[in-house]
Amino acid sequence: MRNQVLGILLAGVLLAGCSDLEQMPQSTATGSVVFGSENGLALYANSFYTTDDNLKILPTSGDIIRGDALADYSARSQVDDFLREGAYGPRQSTGWNWRPLRNINYFLENNTNPNVSAETRRHYNALARFFRAWFYFDKVKRFGDVPWYGKTLAIDNQELYKARDPRTMVMDSVLADLNYAAANLRTTTDNSRSQITKSIVYGLKSRICLFEGTFRKYHTSYNLQNTANSWLSEAASAAETVIKTGGFTLNEAGGSEASYRQLFISTTPVTNEIMLSSVADATLNVLHDANWWWTSATYGSRVSFIRTFVNTYLNTDGTPFTSKEGYQTLPFAEEVKNRDKRLQQTIRMGNYKRINGNVQEPAPPVFSYTYTGYQPIKWTLDDVFYDGGSRNTNSISLMRYAEILLNYAEAKAELGTFTDADWTLTVGALRKRAGITAGLTAKPTVADPYLQTNYFPGISDAALLEIRRERGIELALEGFRFYDIVRWNRGSLMDQKWNGFYVPALNTPLDLNSDGINDVLFYKVRPATQLPGVTYINVAETVNGVVNPQRLSNDTSGELTWLNNIPRRWEAKHYLYPIPEADRQMNPALGQNPGW
Repeated sequence: MRNQVLGILLAGVLLAGCSDLEQMPQSTATGSVVFGSENGLALYANSFYTTDDNLKILPTSGDIIRGDALADYSARSQVDDFLREGAYGPRQSTGWNWRPLRNINYFLENNTNPNVSAETRRHYNALARFFRAWFYFDKVKRFGDVPWYGKTLAIDNQELYKARDPRTMVMDSVLADLNYAAANLRTTTDNSRSQITKSIVYGLKSRICLFEGTFRKYHTSYNLQNTANSWLSEAASAAETVIKTGGFTLNEAGGSEASYRQLFISTTPVTNEIMLSSVADATLNVLHDANWWWTSATYGSRVSFIRTFVNTYLNTDGTPFTSKEGYQTLPFAEEVKNRDKRLQQTIRMGNYKRINGNVQEPAPPVFSYTYTGYQPIKWTLDDVFYDGGSRNTNSISLMRYAEILLNYAEAKAELGTFTDADWTLTVGALRKRAGITAGLTAKPTVADPYLQTNYFPGISDAALLEIRRERGIELALEGFRFYDIVRWNRGSLMDQKWNGFYVPALNTPLDLNSDGINDVLFYKVRPATQLPGVTYINVAETVNGVVNPQRLSNDTSGELTWLNNIPRRWEAKHYLYPIPEADRQMNPALGQNPGW
């Protein structure tokens, strides 16, 4: 009902033409209906939270669930066109949608009615400017320079056809919006975790400023390195505000065996750690399709982790897994033992079970879904009932306290001011929650050679390396990874080999979860007799005369490999998306990003 009323009130407000920005003729609904009372302002402000594709700014459940399908640690059913030479360009590019901005700017221009107190108007303006900051942050991440519009425009206004404004100008404006929102938003608590509060403003500020500070530091071609530290200082300060005043804590209910995954499968947001959530509600049919996407052989992208990344999960004693002698040839059931407890809460392994009817059944990795053996469970509910269609009832986190701790740690490390106390507060606390027993109270001093060799050859600071390790593990599959790689200027990681667990030999069945029952067998010539309950995977050079995309690295043994016969190529141009061709035709002054 609230949405229906809002739609009527805004009938004359949200109209937009093909440019998405110009002022169009209004209907008979007068502005005083919306802007003459706090109730009207509140109704209009609800439109900022919309999930309508034309107006949305907040990510939806689907955006988060699928957000890391394009990431260095993700093997998937097909190589993304973005990384295939000649398969992606301005004609395929999307994301140049400006309608949400016009909705916000119209509100800011018209929220001037003296019948509403100045303090109340500032509060709602703060909310609008928060959403404008998020809107523009997403645009800058994707396209770099974009035109800044701080007002609605008449259809004949030539500013509609201006060139893009410099990144520095746009990001300074984003920061100004965030600072205004932090100073004027009066909402400090929201138990539903679905509304914007001061803590959310500071949390987003820490996210945005960390991105911009590290982008400027590591993308030296922009010649903005001398401004990086000011952004990193803003990131650290904003995160510290959340830490000191937000009242959030890491969820530890259920102990290290369950407290992490509980954050991602609970119907009601776990409010001590979740700060902002896309809340599911079965009674209102507000559901999503995470199970379907993550368990289907055909619907989703069959995203699975690669072994290079899984190797970064520490042993429970705090030592690197890759310091263990012979780690390269450990079979799956052995390599996952005594590891960071987040691993068993992120992939199928060990004693993981699913519910089928009223029965709990062992559920090892299933090769109708996974290509590498590292099958994610982070967003999926354990009952197979949810596996078909949009049935999921788990709420999806859009911001949580763990991210804020990591933002704080990374910003401080980049500034060179990271202390043992900071380590204990951030990485140490996250690892303690994950069941790691050592190295929790003092920052490391020796760089891990595996991280340097495989991920960050240019980083010698041991603490910064570990913070990046921790960020990859803690925030895995939450939609951060691609743009972390972008801001670190490490796009070449997207070219990594898609490798899976180690297979000791052909024609030898493997028990993946140590329950005494064999699960999978890899072959080049299918055995005449098959064992019941065992999945048979062909790793021959060709299948029916076609090159087989799934092989073993040493032909008859070794790591599983998948689709490494299809070239993936990261180029400098991939740090920005191309401006869509149709929009450049409408406004040639936009130009095009380099390389596209």
